[in-house]
Formats: sequence, C-alpha cells, structure tokens
Amino acid sequence: MSQSRRNPRLLDLYQEYLDDQNAAAFVRNVSRSYSQGTLERLAEHDAPEVRRAAILALGFLGDYTANQTMGRALQDEDRTVRMLSENGIRNVWVRAGGDHERRQLRAIIRLNTAQRYDEALRRATTLLKTAGWYAELWNQRAVAHFALGHYAESIRDCHQALELNPYHFAAAAGMGQAYLKLGNHVLALESFRRALRLNPDLEAVRVQVARLTRLIEDRGA
Repeated sequence: MSQSRRNPRLLDLYQEYLDDQNAAAFVRNVSRSYSQGTLERLAEHDAPEVRRAAILALGFLGDYTANQTMGRALQDEDRTVRMLSENGIRNVWVRAGGDHERRQLRAIIRLNTAQRYDEALRRATTLLKTAGWYAELWNQRAVAHFALGHYAESIRDCHQALELNPYHFAAAAGMGQAYLKLGNHVLALESFRRALRLNPDLEAVRVQVARLTRLIEDRGA
C-alpha cells in the first residue's frame, strides 16, 4: 500500500484517539495496518499531523530500535511532536532485551519510585553482570546511587548510559545534578547543556544552565 493511501488512515486513527483517548483501540488498529518501519518513516513526514500520529504510535508500539527516530523527534519544529517523543521515548528505553531483562528492569524502576534505593542498587548491579548492554539499567542504577549520596558512582553510570544510548537526555541531566552535588559547576553546566541539546524542552535544565552560566561568569569577572 502506498504512503499516500496509508496517511489518511493513520490520521483518522490519531483523531479517533484524540477524541476518545482509547489507547488500546489506537494501538490495536495501528498495529493491524502499520509496521514499525513504516511508522518510523512517517515520523519524518512533511506534515506535522502525520509526524504526531507516527510518534504517538511508536511510543505505544515501538521497540528499542525506534530510539533513534524518537530521539531525532525531540528536535522537531512542532512542539506536539516533541512532547509526544519525550513521553514515548521513555517507554522505548525499557523495551530493549528479552522478557526477563524487561521484567527485572521494571521491578528496579518500581523500587526506585518507592525510594527503596538499596534494593534497587543491589538488583541493578546483579542484572548488569549479564545485561551490561542495557542503557536504561545503567540509568536506573545511577538514580539509586544518586539518592544514596554516591555521586561519583552515579556519574559513572550516567556516562555508561549515554555511551550506550546517546539520546538519553535523562542520564545527561542526572549527571549534571550529581556534578552539582560534588560542587563541580563547570562539568555540571556541560552536562546540562548536553541534556538540552538532546531535548530542548527541559525547562528546569534550562534554568540550571542560565544560573550556572551566570555563576561561572561572575566568578571569572
């Protein structure tokens, strides 16, 4: 089926989702008509409405191979595309690997959310022995390290997450926060700027960049 015939159907499904907020129906209907590869191509369509629909669908359906497409969409000229990409790419980040690794990662995320950082750290360290390729796992261990005051260790884990996933703006921002805790304003600023380059809509990070820039300039004056 040609792209010209596919686009209206995808847009119809997107409009239906906007009207009824029925995510299950949207996912079901899109998955019947579109492959991930086609959605990734449509994510770079000229029409912003098509890009919105494709990015929304990839956030629901895409596996980790959609990471690059979603990461590029963070720079889109359309604010809605950027917003949908920021929300969706976080889902994509946890979809690497097999079922076992995904289940373990989700358990670690729940532990961090529940502030059970020691247990999250222990489980993440164990899983990294066999899943060292999992960028989000490094990021989640960095979260636990940070909460426990292990700032140097958190920075190392953020670096590893970014080595594996260069679109991981959350790891870049987390690294900036850890450098702040260590009093290294120059490297904190560098990390925050990196996060903003990846995701220009991180307003809290933008505030930090402005504050640190003034602070460093004042010290150099």
